[in-house]
Amino acid sequence: MQALVFDGHLRFDPSHPDPTPQPAEALLAVRLAGICATDLEIARGYMGFRGIPGHEFVAKVLEGPPALKAKRVVAEINCVCRECDMCTAGLSTHCRRRTVVGILGRNGAFAEKLAVPAANCHPIPDTLPDEHAVFVEPVAAALQILRQVRIEPRTKVTLLGTGRLGLLIAQVIARTRCQLTCIGRNPRTLEILDRKGIRTQLLADAQPREDQDIVIDSTGSPEGLPLAARLVRPRGTIVLKTTCAAPITLDLAPIVINEVSIVGSRCGPFPEAIAALAREEIDVTPLITATLPLSQGVKAFEQAAQPQSIKVLLKTEV
Repeated sequence: MQALVFDGHLRFDPSHPDPTPQPAEALLAVRLAGICATDLEIARGYMGFRGIPGHEFVAKVLEGPPALKAKRVVAEINCVCRECDMCTAGLSTHCRRRTVVGILGRNGAFAEKLAVPAANCHPIPDTLPDEHAVFVEPVAAALQILRQVRIEPRTKVTLLGTGRLGLLIAQVIARTRCQLTCIGRNPRTLEILDRKGIRTQLLADAQPREDQDIVIDSTGSPEGLPLAARLVRPRGTIVLKTTCAAPITLDLAPIVINEVSIVGSRCGPFPEAIAALAREEIDVTPLITATLPLSQGVKAFEQAAQPQSIKVLLKTEV
């Protein structure tokens, strides 16, 4: 099969071995996959990953349970043992023995085929096109914030970073009708939010005042957390949605003195994300910069890394 492989450098492999599904796994034919910031960081060395990256995707089930056969699906990325203390406690996304699609110990979706546990698969409605369904995983990650922190209309929230994930987080958080401000570097992405009536500010104009109840760091930059610490009020909360290969330097004394809570936030609820996209509550169309064939995957990564790009998609040619 065709695949995009990272083995210290990113390369296209026109004849990579097909995956062999294990018991209780489904074999999927990838239809469309999205390049996200984590994928770009993997190509810079994040997590020490080697193999086929990619974890945002829509696929058709080739082999698996009869209830899934031939259906279009998206799939949760944590592949878990269902036996360890985390799994039995209902915290399977933190399984002690998990692999993560395209990120940790398991090949991902930048290929014609991949294998995942059948239990991870979620059928998507016929009314949801591939170009929207490919956003289920990041929309779910955005929704996870609302499961972790309470946001009300009176809550002052600042979102740092208006890139691929930030644009989705902004739309999710705006639904709470809180006092939301989105701070970013890119006038193009800020304009997308402006058109939706979401308040924005250029990073260069930001004045840290330690008055925000919640600050969400979605910058993908080591500078994000230190800035968040200067924006959040005493006993406020910082939510981290950032993954980056570069180390982060932070003076922890103000965090202790101001009794600031820091919440890591990762994967979220797929059924809620599918429903939100199907109801068109989250607008993803302006986020799609380009769609390239899998054979041009290296070029697609280069384009995705450009400041003017938001979401670059890879389409299989089968």
